[in-house]
Amino acid sequence: QVQLVESGGGSVQAGGSLRLSCVGHGMLLSPHTMAWYREAPGNFRELVANITSSRITNYADSVKGRFTISRDNDKNTWYLQMNSLKPEDTGVYYCWSRSEIVSDWEYWGQGTQVTVSS
Repeated sequence: QVQLVESGGGSVQAGGSLRLSCVGHGMLLSPHTMAWYREAPGNFRELVANITSSRITNYADSVKGRFTISRDNDKNTWYLQMNSLKPEDTGVYYCWSRSEIVSDWEYWGQGTQVTVSS
């Protein structure tokens, strides 16, 4: 059974930094795209950043230049380095992965809270 486990959330003042990590347990050997989504109160869940197995990255306009997504395939782990945080970055952050070969192999983490105070 696949399980994604996030860590690294917390509370920080505006301008601060946090690093989120997500470890994929039980993932079958297959190239996966990995991503981070976030859900702010009253908003839909939105894509923050993703990274393909070939390390092509994509970012939401609101985080470009401030957030960096990366991955360590040997550890089945991916990261989100968040710098220059703003209050509007507050929300629950979810990690996500999907196989690039078998689209049904799609998984979500349980979410980690990020709170940025002004």
